[in-house]
Amino acid sequence: MSIAAAFAADKEAPFKAAPASSYAHHQTNGDVTIGVDAYASGEKIKAAFGKLDPYQQGVLPVLVVVQNDGKETIRLDRLKVEYVGPSGTRVIATPPKDVRYTRGPDRPTLGNNGPLGKLRTKKNPLDAWEIEGRGFAAQMLPAGQSAAGFFYFQIGLETGATIYISGMSEAKSGKDLFYFEVPLQ
Repeated sequence: MSIAAAFAADKEAPFKAAPASSYAHHQTNGDVTIGVDAYASGEKIKAAFGKLDPYQQGVLPVLVVVQNDGKETIRLDRLKVEYVGPSGTRVIATPPKDVRYTRGPDRPTLGNNGPLGKLRTKKNPLDAWEIEGRGFAAQMLPAGQSAAGFFYFQIGLETGATIYISGMSEAKSGKDLFYFEVPLQ
């Protein structure tokens, strides 16, 4: 039985982000390229999250890939990522460790075990390792490297929305880099 499980695990390719410039929605400022991709439906969600579909739970995952083609290391520890709707609505990304709390608890139900019954509660689908494990976690980005991960927004995908990214700076000099404003559609 364990052999069958091992073969099944081999069939599933691990999730890996493509280079930033290969995404339909990307922007280059200087030597830094950022690609974004919203995961609202389709096979992309299965590839990244398996059976879990965060969008069906009210959370929009957006993959952000940062590629540093410059000669200096970039600090990402103050990275600020916002979803900006077509009407100007701004939504700040929910930290991956807090996504599990975006959905309220379900009411327990009574079963038919004994005179008082048995309490049964459903597991929170957003309390899965894929959410935090695939979240953007890079603090520094060395020259010639790229970093990728998901940012999570409590909003539906709207036509004309953009992702606004700021807060990057050169590690050595502290010089701020330009902001990025990448359309989602």
